[in-house]
Amino acid sequence: MNKILGIGSRINHPDYGKGVVTNVDASNYWVTFIESGLETIEVGSDFEVIEATEGEVDTVSFYDVEASLIQILKKWSDTSEVVTIADKWKGGQLILQPEDVSLSNKEIPIETFFHKIVMLRDRLRVMEQKINSSKTLHDQDKVDLQQYITRCYGSLTTFNVLFKVSSQNFKGDSSKK
Repeated sequence: MNKILGIGSRINHPDYGKGVVTNVDASNYWVTFIESGLETIEVGSDFEVIEATEGEVDTVSFYDVEASLIQILKKWSDTSEVVTIADKWKGGQLILQPEDVSLSNKEIPIETFFHKIVMLRDRLRVMEQKINSSKTLHDQDKVDLQQYITRCYGSLTTFNVLFKVSSQNFKGDSSKK
């Protein structure tokens, strides 16, 4: 084999089965196999080329591919990042006390309330992504809906006190109108 395969080439290895080349250097391929996961094989070793792609050596590493995939999955799925509540609120209770003393209080574990706030934020983010990627909405409609979502985030900034990590806080429109 004279030519080095590029990233994305598909191969069939006698020991590992079918896989895709995810990184290349002058002497090795890093191949993600369907059955056995990531393996390093020598460029001159015995395998069948199912589909070859041309590319420069060392153009993209497996780490870069993995990081890109994680970023894409976060952006386009409704799974959320791990969001932790501030330590001072752990184990606490949210107590809703009506003015009328003849009525009962409502107590909710603060972690339950926090979880619902985070779910609301995640659903707003998904809605935002769907609006921005919509092929049927006009640009002005996208802008208008985006402004409503930004205002929703702004209304929720009251709950930022619950977040352990400030980078996960709600952020509204910071411009002064």
